[in-house]
Amino acid sequence: MNTTNPTNHIGRKIGRIRELRSMKQETLANELGVSQQTVSNIEKSETIETELLAQVASILGVTTDAIESFSEDAVINYFNTFHDQSSNTSNTNNGSVNMTFNPLDKLIEAYEENKKLYMLLVEAEKSKVQYLEKILNNK
Repeated sequence: MNTTNPTNHIGRKIGRIRELRSMKQETLANELGVSQQTVSNIEKSETIETELLAQVASILGVTTDAIESFSEDAVINYFNTFHDQSSNTSNTNNGSVNMTFNPLDKLIEAYEENKKLYMLLVEAEKSKVQYLEKILNNK
């Protein structure tokens, strides 16, 4: 009788994380130096070797712990918190992540910061051009 917990299927977790990262099996295979069929077999495996798990985690940009503890429900709960910010006033959310900010506000804030940085870079380039023109005119 198999008493293995089906929700701790490492291969399925790797597959879902890979999909969430918009990565194809072929890409993961190329990074690992194996065939696409090997990646398919990895994703069908309930367990994989620790060294291989570390390689896969590195390529996917996550930790081995993140793969081992990955939960589709937690991901869904996380993204559902973006749906209705008005429901985030309660602290009894059964373990889901509450966002206390509007993601669009953060995006606009990041845009404004990048815009300032871009303007500083443009000004620096202008002053370089002026300096070089001055040097050329003195010759």
